[in-house]
Amino acid sequence: MKYGIAAFPSKQLQDIANSYRKRYDPHYELITPHITLKDEFEADDTEIKAITEELANVAKRHKPFTLHATRVSSFSPVTNTLYFKVEPTEEILSIHKDLHSDFFGGMPRYSFVPHITIAQKLSDSEHSDIFGQMKMAGIDHEETIDRFHLLYKLEDGSWTVYDTFRLTGDEQ
Repeated sequence: MKYGIAAFPSKQLQDIANSYRKRYDPHYELITPHITLKDEFEADDTEIKAITEELANVAKRHKPFTLHATRVSSFSPVTNTLYFKVEPTEEILSIHKDLHSDFFGGMPRYSFVPHITIAQKLSDSEHSDIFGQMKMAGIDHEETIDRFHLLYKLEDGSWTVYDTFRLTGDEQ
């Protein structure tokens, strides 16, 4: 089965992101707006039990973090994806690093850019037009994230929560 790890922002920020996503993101109906902390990976029933135990330990090592979405940005020219840039705080980078330890399969394929996707798979002209509009509209939103989620992928490609882990920082 395929799994991933993400943090979901508040409904307020999800609503702002979804106002764009429903028009510009073909994955709109597959998952709610989120910050990907660990990309898709495969695990069987035995492995997922050990993974959930270790995720509980990760949550005990980290305190809640501040999510500060500061602007609209793009991954162009690599992909025509637009996103809300999330400031890479020490806390979020530390959680990401912990989720990419040897236990979790090591380093990720790509550099970690904390973000919330708002548009993807755009043509070059769509990207150019929409990016200009979204940059002018901008974003400046701050909130506290106190949990992350282990998700699993359903046969239809949608994602649902398998388990939730509250960030406590009890074992710092």
